Amino acid sequence: MVLLSWIAVAITLISSTSILIARNWRISLAWLAAQYLAMFILLLSHAPLGTALVKLIAGWVSCAVIGMTRSSLPNNPAGQGIWPRARLFRLFAAGAVGVIVVGVAPSVNHIMADVGAAVVSGALLLAGIGLLHLGMTSRILRVAQGLLTTLAGFEILYAAVEGSALITAALAAITLGVALVGAYLMIASRSIPAEAS
Repeated sequence: MVLLSWIAVAITLISSTSILIARNWRISLAWLAAQYLAMFILLLSHAPLGTALVKLIAGWVSCAVIGMTRSSLPNNPAGQGIWPRARLFRLFAAGAVGVIVVGVAPSVNHIMADVGAAVVSGALLLAGIGLLHLGMTSRILRVAQGLLTTLAGFEILYAAVEGSALITAALAAITLGVALVGAYLMIASRSIPAEAS
């Protein structure tokens, strides 16, 4: 199980970094779905199967909601509105988050009563790279992905200390709510110019 958890940490690192640098929205949503699969694996080490499945299904439904909404909108050939645009800079920033996680994870693991180094590392990677993503973008789809990534990281840490079914349901509802608000804002942002003219 420990090896599987470290594989999940590798998937979280690859998927969250790929979401950060991907230009195609379909590819970034596929990586977001893979990120929820890694979250499921990390949750299995300290949460019941039902709790982990609820979070996996909520994440995949969120990806489906965002994907269906984005596929119904026309493609925008304009720039992404993200500063800076260089992929190399984004990779460097993700690497900096990785270095910080490596330095902080043992202390956080000790504070959380030795939940597991892999669980803490995966959660901190998701939360850190999600916050990094939020700081680099202004596009609604990207903001929703950044929020979902950050929320996934915090959900992993919170599930390690609280296994309540009510909390699990509330966090799943928040995940779905973020996806629905993101979908609504994507549609609303496309209809504003048409209504103004």
